Amino acid sequence: MNGSISRNDVIPHARILTLKLSNFRSYRQASLGLAGKSALFLGPNGAGKTNILEAVSFLTPGRGLRRATLDDVAATEGDGSWAVAAEIDGALGNAMLGTGIEAPSGDENSLRKSRIDREPVSSASAFAEHLRVIWLTPEMDGLFLGPGSERRRFLDRLVLAIDAEHAARVNALDRALRSRNRLLEEQNFDAKWMDAIEHEVAELAIAVAAARAETVKRLATEIESNRDVESGFPTAQIALDGEIERALEIESATEVEERYREKLRDNRPRDRAAGRTLEGPHRSDLIVLHQEKAIEAARASTGERKALLVGLILSHARLVTSMHGFAPVVLLDDVAAFLDTERRAALFGALEMLGAQVLVTGVDESAFSALDPSAIRFRVSPGEAVRSG
Repeated sequence: MNGSISRNDVIPHARILTLKLSNFRSYRQASLGLAGKSALFLGPNGAGKTNILEAVSFLTPGRGLRRATLDDVAATEGDGSWAVAAEIDGALGNAMLGTGIEAPSGDENSLRKSRIDREPVSSASAFAEHLRVIWLTPEMDGLFLGPGSERRRFLDRLVLAIDAEHAARVNALDRALRSRNRLLEEQNFDAKWMDAIEHEVAELAIAVAAARAETVKRLATEIESNRDVESGFPTAQIALDGEIERALEIESATEVEERYREKLRDNRPRDRAAGRTLEGPHRSDLIVLHQEKAIEAARASTGERKALLVGLILSHARLVTSMHGFAPVVLLDDVAAFLDTERRAALFGALEMLGAQVLVTGVDESAFSALDPSAIRFRVSPGEAVRSG
């Protein structure tokens, strides 16, 4: 599927039919029948609504929507193990996806295991063939005002929904950079070993930068092709600010990689004095502008920044759909805190047109009058989510 998406398009989708949690956060055992429909989880603050969305977010590579460690999500009264399983109607038909960790033993680190139809797979990256998941959380509210590291993390999540192997490359680059920094601390480091590390750093850096740049390019095209000033969401103009990313626009990856490798070698004294590698894609930034006002997102009003972020998430959902041929599952945590009534209606309408299954949390049911009326309602209390209505 290519190009923009209209109301006349029949869009395949990936949907969760049932969701089961075991020793996950506040849930010792829970089984939710979603039947492939959107769902609204209602309850007071602290009831455990976000925990359900977080469980779904673990059906992707990475650390979920809270970026928690594997041990952190285990129920405090359990044995340290946890599991999330979902029966889905996905891109390849019905499948059972499962992930979690076993009870820790001795000094061994917890290792996350993933299965498809109860057969082990190498990682949760394999789930991407069946299901794609994207999300919006209140913690993302300060994205445009925070440090560049937050925007890089946000961008990497956008890339990951398109390229399931991206997280592995980012993590490998982080490990290689740490190895280089540690070796630089040694008074008389092995030059051949440093050359080998820098070779790996350069190779991974170009791969990471190229994936980010390609996603930004595709997303910018998607935003412009679906620009609608009547939508209630301002148009985001996005770009990557980084030397490697700029170089990749006009030179081959091989040329950029070789020059970056030379720069790493030349910058050893400076990086050693700084205690870190000062140049590379780990220092790049995602630039976001409010196109209609021609201002940086950081200078926009609070409401405009929230609307820009939601518009970006919508554009990303459309991009994922057009690239992979099926709509993602969309998680919206406390979205009422982001948007006024009109923009909430615009958001729900756009997602319904996309055909996405939407899982949303909230406190006041009246704030979700524009949500698909067929959406299932759940009342959430600590450790329990019960279908209502």
